[in-house]
Amino acid sequence: MEKIIGLIDAPFTPFYENGDVNLEPIGAYARMLQKNGLKGVFINGSSGEGYMLTTEERKQLAEKWIAEAPEGFKVIVHVGSCCLRDSRELAAHAQQIGAFGIGSMAPPFPKIGRIEELVEYCEEIAAAAPELPFYYYHIPAFNGAFLPMLDLLKAVDSRIPNFAGIKYTFESLYEYNQCRLYKNGKFDMLHGQDETILPSLAQGGAQGGIGGTTNYNGRELTAIIDAWKKGDIEAAREHQNFAQEVINVICHYRGNIVGGKRIMKLMGFDLGPNRKPFRNMTAEEEDAMRKELEAINFFERCNQF
Repeated sequence: MEKIIGLIDAPFTPFYENGDVNLEPIGAYARMLQKNGLKGVFINGSSGEGYMLTTEERKQLAEKWIAEAPEGFKVIVHVGSCCLRDSRELAAHAQQIGAFGIGSMAPPFPKIGRIEELVEYCEEIAAAAPELPFYYYHIPAFNGAFLPMLDLLKAVDSRIPNFAGIKYTFESLYEYNQCRLYKNGKFDMLHGQDETILPSLAQGGAQGGIGGTTNYNGRELTAIIDAWKKGDIEAAREHQNFAQEVINVICHYRGNIVGGKRIMKLMGFDLGPNRKPFRNMTAEEEDAMRKELEAINFFERCNQF
């Protein structure tokens, strides 16, 4: 299977003020991301509030992103759900409309506590779209599935034919590297933490990744990879340290899903509010976040439209 080179964005879902999905900005959104160095999108995931969307809304978003994607811009569709039948329906739909691939995290309920349970869950979904690569989205902070990923790779190897790899959003660079080394790099290990791209390049040999702060800071994050490839370690460090400063700011405002989405508005690309039960930022918080971003010269360095 084709391995992903470069960074894939995990986009926010645009909403109208009444909470309905707003498909109108997606064309401009895709073009902006490509302009700033992103290679595609992983839609309807955690940044996109995917578990708070209906199955029909998720299908509409997938159709719109694929219709608007620039040439060569990959669209991976997150199809995870607490209802496995919905996941299979979304997977089959993604294949039908021409997605590059599909992915799923473990469901937040019921909690998966054994590798075999996770394999069976992934197997059911992957089988519904046998022509597409399937990525497991490892983000145990969201679902409590703190399972060893090397054991997962061993279990799916030769059992799930279209298992492509893992979006690895966890803190263990040791485990990430062990997964990357498995059978001489058989599986695609997509780094999923924007705050540690440089260490993953140096220690883990990462080639691709999926990020959330890439929505508004993709220029800086792709610059880390570009500097690394040129052998300019000091420049790579500076870009990585700046990316961490941005993450420090959003951590003051309920993280990427809430604070990060509001940054898009501050940049002039309003994607609307978050769905309940997320607690949206107040006008006072927005003003305070703007000042924190200005203090680190964010608006001079962030994505361009």
